[in-house]
Amino acid sequence: MRLKKEDNIDEKRLYLITDVSGFTPQIGRLVSMMNYVRWTTLRAVDGLTADELDYLHDENSNSIGALLSHIASVEMSYQVGTLENRGLTRDEMEKWGAALKLGERGRKEVKGHSLEHYVKLLEDVRNNTLRGFAERDDEWLHEESIFRNDMSANNYFKWFHVFEDELNHRGQIRWIRKRLPTSK
Repeated sequence: MRLKKEDNIDEKRLYLITDVSGFTPQIGRLVSMMNYVRWTTLRAVDGLTADELDYLHDENSNSIGALLSHIASVEMSYQVGTLENRGLTRDEMEKWGAALKLGERGRKEVKGHSLEHYVKLLEDVRNNTLRGFAERDDEWLHEESIFRNDMSANNYFKWFHVFEDELNHRGQIRWIRKRLPTSK
């Protein structure tokens, strides 16, 4: 699969952290950062086959496909936590748990999919995020709640963490891609 221009990412504005139509100013800036990160992630996997997406560098590695699923599952879990103010249900954990946790379960359960599958998963989750963001204002970004280690965090930090996590895994994806048997 060769990627096409995403409808919600204006490539001419990739290097601008600025207002985005349909969002309040600070949410728009957050969306512009998330768009850039997603654009770079999609470029990192462009053209990969299902076998390449399933490749495991060693017995402790995650596959590129599992990392893409993880990126989507993390974003979905932050949607639930920040947009719906709840934790994941049992059904959601069953559906997303392997991708969220990765490791052995991820290696067993997240495989056999095409790039189109992962791109659609990422797009569907992102579209839900954008719908939720469009319904909120900048004050929502600054709402605080207890986060990890009983520390306060605001929604701005939580969503920064979502794309920070994606950036980290994009780096892993690039590392794995360079080591694919087909790239030698």
